[in-house]
Amino acid sequence: MSTQSIAPVFPISNAKLWTGRVLSGIVVLFMLFDAVIHLMRIPPVVEAFAQLGLPLSLAVPLGIVELMCLAVYVFPRTSVFGAILLTGYLGGAVAIQARVGNSLFGETLFPVYIGILLWGGLLVRDEKFCAIFPVRH
Repeated sequence: MSTQSIAPVFPISNAKLWTGRVLSGIVVLFMLFDAVIHLMRIPPVVEAFAQLGLPLSLAVPLGIVELMCLAVYVFPRTSVFGAILLTGYLGGAVAIQARVGNSLFGETLFPVYIGILLWGGLLVRDEKFCAIFPVRH
């Protein structure tokens, strides 16, 4: 039995590959920073949790979940699954920000901006993913 691809796979140029890596790297660095400060429970995290009406006891578990999702995202074989997991995590962040009435284009949609970079980086750097969701020129 032969395995055939659903869509043709076109090689990604070096420029696109590095653009995708940079976009993904920005996401990874930001989310790594966010997870670590959740684990450390520094004063800004304590204040943010209070403002959002969340118990501070959730800071460490949320940081751990974020790190686990991020670990799945950084490995090329599981990066699409990691992107799906991180999208769910970011969606929860949007819901929490919207629930407390924070500014729409600031705090509320900031996780959406991160999600766009997350998926954009994956789309640009992964030729198999790009073949499934082709960008028309």
